[in-house]
Amino acid sequence: MVDCSGIIYAYQIGEDGAAKSLLPIQLDSEGLPTSGTVVNSEVSARITASLEGSDLTWVHLDINDASAKRWADAELPFLDSLTLDALFAEETRPRILEFDTGTLLILRGVNLNANAEPEDMVSIRLWIDGSRIVSVRKRRLKAITDLRERLEAGVGPCSAGDFITQLTSRLFERMEPVFTELDELLDDAEERVMEAADTKYRGQITDIRKQAIVFRRYIAPQRDVIAALRVSDKPWLNELHKRRLQESLDRVIRYLEDIDTIRERAQIVKDELTSALSDKMNKNLYLLSVIAAVFLPLGFLTGLLGVNVGGVPGVDDPAAFWIFSGFLTVIIALQIWLFKRWKWF
Repeated sequence: MVDCSGIIYAYQIGEDGAAKSLLPIQLDSEGLPTSGTVVNSEVSARITASLEGSDLTWVHLDINDASAKRWADAELPFLDSLTLDALFAEETRPRILEFDTGTLLILRGVNLNANAEPEDMVSIRLWIDGSRIVSVRKRRLKAITDLRERLEAGVGPCSAGDFITQLTSRLFERMEPVFTELDELLDDAEERVMEAADTKYRGQITDIRKQAIVFRRYIAPQRDVIAALRVSDKPWLNELHKRRLQESLDRVIRYLEDIDTIRERAQIVKDELTSALSDKMNKNLYLLSVIAAVFLPLGFLTGLLGVNVGGVPGVDDPAAFWIFSGFLTVIIALQIWLFKRWKWF
């Protein structure tokens, strides 16, 4: 038997939903084992024996602990090397692989951990058959914590089918507030752009669109995973489970439609902002052009009369300056009249 400190949860679940923890350790307020806890060979043997029994057993492992992979290699003979590599891979994408003995599932949920970005989605890797569930995580996932709390309360899943349907339901329920907040952020940005276009809103709109793109990248494959699972012929999935999976599928399809709408609206708002800023700049350039046009003849005349050569008219006439100033005023008034007549402004 192999000692292991990478087992987070281990439960034996009866048909009535009563869950018995196989770990003689206490969990902290965040649902994690206390630091320094090691699953010794005696506990490891108890978990292995439960996995070989007929009752549903759930073991949750932490990929960040090297002992978890060693324990899985030694104590989970029903998993081949390729399946173990998929469970403990550093990078994953949502997918489903069905085998004669069970199903490999990789799903993702929004990252609701402290100081984390929701679009940095957290993966959960699962092996499920009729009596065994092995899950592996790299970062905490709230949906898994929800299931653990339900088991502790005695209202958790009673079978493998219940487990996967409750897990997918919680995964997608946790996503909805994030998408609602993203939609509200876009509404606020759109309102501000309509009120007063400013370059400071460009970065915010770009961030919203980027988040929508990242969400779609990971949620779109999950639609295919749930769709494939819904039509699976595994005996641990009954008609009730498939109806619940259909509800999860409908929800994820709606999320994808919402994300596409957010992405398209963000692009429209960005285009509107660009257009408004361009109009503002063109208006300023037009005003400067009109001012330059007004002063162009004045500059020509003052430059012509300002040359230091003989023959400049009015040099010896004390009233010449005022006559010339009046002449320039007449020219300005004539230009303004012409510009208005031509509808230049």
